[in-house]
Amino acid sequence: MKKDKIIYWVTTGIVAAMMVFSAYGYFTNQEMKGAFVHLGFPNYFRIELGVMKILGALALILPMVPKKLKEFAYFGFALTFISAFIGHYASDDPLPTPIMPLIFLGILAASYIYKNKIQNYNQA
Repeated sequence: MKKDKIIYWVTTGIVAAMMVFSAYGYFTNQEMKGAFVHLGFPNYFRIELGVMKILGALALILPMVPKKLKEFAYFGFALTFISAFIGHYASDDPLPTPIMPLIFLGILAASYIYKNKIQNYNQA
């Protein structure tokens, strides 16, 4: 049980930190702003996505957030990672760029799996 909690919190912390870090970059980094233009996205989408990433990260790490809202955050992040992979791949970006969202999707999946394991322990 302790190992499962450690895996859950490490993977969840990585995802939450990456989401907050990238959201901060969306608001402050000119290169990241340019990446949205490169991918063909409008400027308002960058701001919308940044706000949603911060809210989703908070939903994952705050224990008082209801289960359904956490599930929504997991789905939103999974959709974000898959969309990032498709967008970068379709834009012919160098291979490491579209691969990174898939790596984070794997970390997100581990977080989700271990969240459910911990919940099942607590219900038994």
